[in-house]
Amino acid sequence: MTAVRTLRVATAVETISLTVLLLNLATAHIKAISSLVGPLHGAAYLTVVAATLALPSAAATGARWRSAVPVVGGLLALRRLRKAGA
Repeated sequence: MTAVRTLRVATAVETISLTVLLLNLATAHIKAISSLVGPLHGAAYLTVVAATLALPSAAATGARWRSAVPVVGGLLALRRLRKAGA
């Protein structure tokens, strides 16, 4: 799996897990959901940062620091890489 594909998958998992966590917080606030999805979200965030660091083209485009932005970092990095043609 290439780093760009890993970044895309991790960004999707991070976004979906954040949505689940926020919906859980706004509605039932079931602790089991938070216990399962919270670490998944954290791992996805770390994977986004690591996958972006693994891309050689990320340094020139400024995607590396964008990937570290909480909540939308993966989306920002992917957008920047897409604009740069990576």
